Amino acid sequence: MSVFESIGALARSKGISDIHIQNNSPLRYREAGILKVHEESVPDGFIEKLLSARLEKDELESFSANGDVDFSLEIGDLRFRVNAFKASAGSGAVMRLIASSTPSITELGLPLAVTRAIENSHGLILVTGATGSGKSTSLASMIRYLNENYAYNIITIEDPIEFVHNSSSSHIIQRQLGADANSFARSLRAALRQDPDVILVGELRDVETISLALTAAETGHLVLATLHTSTAVGAVTRILDVFPAAQQNQVRVQLAQSLLLVLTQNLHRKIDGSGRVASFEVLVNTPPVANLIRENKVYQIENVMQTARADGMVTMQNAIQELLSRGIISGE
Repeated sequence: MSVFESIGALARSKGISDIHIQNNSPLRYREAGILKVHEESVPDGFIEKLLSARLEKDELESFSANGDVDFSLEIGDLRFRVNAFKASAGSGAVMRLIASSTPSITELGLPLAVTRAIENSHGLILVTGATGSGKSTSLASMIRYLNENYAYNIITIEDPIEFVHNSSSSHIIQRQLGADANSFARSLRAALRQDPDVILVGELRDVETISLALTAAETGHLVLATLHTSTAVGAVTRILDVFPAAQQNQVRVQLAQSLLLVLTQNLHRKIDGSGRVASFEVLVNTPPVANLIRENKVYQIENVMQTARADGMVTMQNAIQELLSRGIISGE
């Protein structure tokens, strides 16, 4: 069996999320959150041949200069998000399997507060969590909901494109860094001149992108984006701290006015071994939360979250406790 055949067979197995390949090493794969070893070995030079066959010239140059590159890959009917990298023991890649169809908000079990938030015509929605926690999948389900229910012009800026959306009630334009655009900031600035209703930004990586996202949300657009923070309150802090001290008062006002919701998610192995399940922390920007942001009292937001379940707020501790009490996950 060839390496590609083994990858295809693994990807079709239930519970497989990631496949690890490295020259002169056995295939490895993550099943229900556990990394396992496969009998198939990757031959010497396999990664370089894969990159040469699948990447554009500028992507190959980026890999050569930077030592890693992100791209999407199709093997038959399977799609992957791939990060290829150089390493002392030989080049390798981690392939994240992308679902063949975009799941719905209901299928993912996203909290009701998410649906309420995306039904707003403008504002900022943040999805946060560790790498591999399902942020892109949650964002894709939101785009699916908007596409099915609203006549919007939706522009996505991604690195790389994972879920492919076909226009339905909405018109969807998907742009990929490297292939279609040079940076999130430049693409976001251009998107504001493309008559958007909704803008998805794959990641808020720097102060310029964050500033443009806040402006877009303030000026009548619905903006969806991700951040790498482990808590919802941490997302608020991260946005404020990225700006120089002289700008933070202005940014606090912008964020207090434009923020709709922060969704933080973690994945947990199910107790029955059938896969993984997400826990969701939800911060809704109610008037008390907005006041705390404006007054630079972000540290008090968690206290509000603990007493505002009626507004859709959920702390991560309570979300995990709910899964434990239902017997879905263990306490280990």
